[in-house]
Parts: sequence; structure tokens; C-alpha cells
Amino acid sequence: MDLFGDLRRMNKRQLYYQVLNFAMIVSSALMIWKGLIVVTGSESPIVVVLSGSMEPAFHRGDLLFLTNFHDDPIRAGEIVVFKVEGRDIPIVHRVIKVHEKGNGNIKFLTKGDNNEVDDRGLYKEGQNWLEKKDVVGRARGFLPYVGMVTIIMNDYPKFKGAVAAPSRW
Repeated sequence: MDLFGDLRRMNKRQLYYQVLNFAMIVSSALMIWKGLIVVTGSESPIVVVLSGSMEPAFHRGDLLFLTNFHDDPIRAGEIVVFKVEGRDIPIVHRVIKVHEKGNGNIKFLTKGDNNEVDDRGLYKEGQNWLEKKDVVGRARGFLPYVGMVTIIMNDYPKFKGAVAAPSRW
């Protein structure tokens, strides 16, 4: 399969049409993503579970749907996705303790269902509790194993190249 040969054989109108179609697909995907951000209130409305720390509730590769409405109080037992300063990848764990102060400030502690200890070792140095500002979203639904494609592409860069550019073979 010769991609550049196919492009050379197209007339200008066909090439323009192909570029326009590709641009519409990309812009539609971006609009859908931005729309989900607005509707869910979460900066990342869909995430993939990357480890087995939440088994048996969620398995590696499960796709989670998140919401993050700030008026909704955080409760013990909820599954939250949070970011910790100094780490790029969000963490999916369950809230095990909630501390509400008189001024309405809420702090909470998380733990993976499959972990022996709480997450204080994952938080930044000197931080013992998470706050609402750390939360990316709360799990509202999931699709089992749909995110395995993402994990495989990250774990096996050659597979990622094969999927991204099949015409290289």
C-alpha cells in the first residue's frame, strides 16, 4: 500500500475533499470532548484504570465515566479520580475517611480497594489529606476493559506505531 502514490494520483478536488473530511473528524472529536467537559464538570470526563489497585471494583483497562460537580459533597465510599502534585497521571481510589471542618472545608483520605494501606504515601510530601481541588472527578459508570487499547499502546510502543501508520509495512 503506497500512501504517497495514492495522494499523487488524486486530483486537487479529491485531495481537498480528503483533507476537509479529516479536519471535520478531528474538529468533531474535539467538540464532543469539550462538550463532555462542560456537561460533566470534569477536566477529564473519561479515564482508563491503569493498575489493579481497585480490584475487584474496577480492573486494569476499564473505562470510567466521571462527573465533578463542586456542590456535591464528597462522601466516604465514593470512588474518586485525583491528581497529586508532582505526578502526571491521575489516580482512581476510594474515599475511606472524610473530615469536615466548621468553616465548610472538607479534607479526605483515599485508598485502593486492593491495597493494604491508605494513600498517604502517594500524596506529595507533608500532605496527609486530599481536598476538593485535587479531585478530577467521581466515577459514575464504567465500561469493562474498553481502555485496554490505550494501555497496550503505552506498554508496547511498536504496537502504537503499527496502529498509527499501517502503511509503513
